[in-house]
Amino acid sequence: MTRQLHLGGFQIASHVAHSHAAWRHPGSDLDVLRPEYWHRVGRTLERGRFDFVFFADLLAVPTNFGDSLDEALRRGTQASSTLDPSLVTASIAAVTRHLGVAITKSTTYFHPFEVARIFATLDHLSGGRAAWNIVTSLSRAEARNFGFDQGLDHDLRYDRAQEFVEAAIALWESWEPDALVQDKVGGVFADPAKVHRVDHDGPYFTTRGPLPTPRSPQGRPVLMQAGSSGKGKDFAARWADVIFEIDPTPEGRRAYYDDVKSLASNAGRDPEDVKIFPSFIPFVGETSSIAREKQAFHNDLADPVSGLITLSVHTDHDFSTYDLDTPVEQVEVSGSKGLFDVARRLSERDNLTLREVGKLYAQGVLLPQFVGTASEIADEIEAGFAGGEADGFILSAAQSPGTFDDFVDQVVPELQRRKLFRSEYTGATLRENLGLGSS
Repeated sequence: MTRQLHLGGFQIASHVAHSHAAWRHPGSDLDVLRPEYWHRVGRTLERGRFDFVFFADLLAVPTNFGDSLDEALRRGTQASSTLDPSLVTASIAAVTRHLGVAITKSTTYFHPFEVARIFATLDHLSGGRAAWNIVTSLSRAEARNFGFDQGLDHDLRYDRAQEFVEAAIALWESWEPDALVQDKVGGVFADPAKVHRVDHDGPYFTTRGPLPTPRSPQGRPVLMQAGSSGKGKDFAARWADVIFEIDPTPEGRRAYYDDVKSLASNAGRDPEDVKIFPSFIPFVGETSSIAREKQAFHNDLADPVSGLITLSVHTDHDFSTYDLDTPVEQVEVSGSKGLFDVARRLSERDNLTLREVGKLYAQGVLLPQFVGTASEIADEIEAGFAGGEADGFILSAAQSPGTFDDFVDQVVPELQRRKLFRSEYTGATLRENLGLGSS
């Protein structure tokens, strides 16, 4: 069977995703507080036969930069204004038939019972198209919103996450597939012999069960993760069906792909059941020069301080205390180091200052930018897909929703012409469209 390329669309339920320049772009629609905006995005991605739309989420207005939210709000940085993605995706699912809907829920500030019920419900309402992006929240701002002075230690977050996923799976499995009878004549609604208590009692979580929500079409949602640290990659290799990755270089993406596939195999899993999706921002033009002009216009809108505000959130480190012209190699980060290690690697190659890293971060959180005609961008996708970098790619927008329109109208037909990408959906569920085994 010919290997199938997969595609996802990246979103935050907000005016900003990866590109901090996007909200300032004259082509962007800022009416993100209305359902029609999200319906348009969902319908566009479904028209392009994408596997899913994926919503990242943060649980606080950024305060890591200078212990203040003023600059984040003034500059409109990532997470300065968001909606609840679980409600946004339910709305998208109602106006689409095939597109998967993936949302982020934290194992640090929620309970397995609540999360299991949300995703079982979303899987029912979408007809088997739900996915859970598992995160372990790290920032102090998020901790304070939930009544804590600071976040949990890195390793403790992942230890809790392991148990959280185990408990959630047990809750999803508390209803056997045929437990719901609904026999009107016989008067039997559900077979009690096929609905089971969970009685999970671990070091971090307790839940009796069963889940009150009957078994959903996929059994459990597709599980997503974005581990970049050693412990994060181990967690992803054990649990994730889909892994979201950020690395701006082909060699970095190849190394990550090989590493995680090997870890999955060591964990007793078939590496083919772990789909790795690097992300990129496309600039599509009728000619190469037009595409480069689009890229330059977008990148010029990116503000270095906005980028450093978001880098402060992603690392839980305050970059406001440095001069912008400080060389990156002089900066020591005490928090999460995954993305900052990518920035440091770029700096070793290009001798970057914090100002330059902030600019890159504002342009797209270090995502690579694929620039050119539809054919040229398809070349880059095909090279990464065939060259051991990816099983699929997640598309992030430089302007929204126009970037999705350009890609679907111009690049997708080229990928289909090359027989790399589907012309029609073939599965009934997200798990089936991703080519994954049953849960």
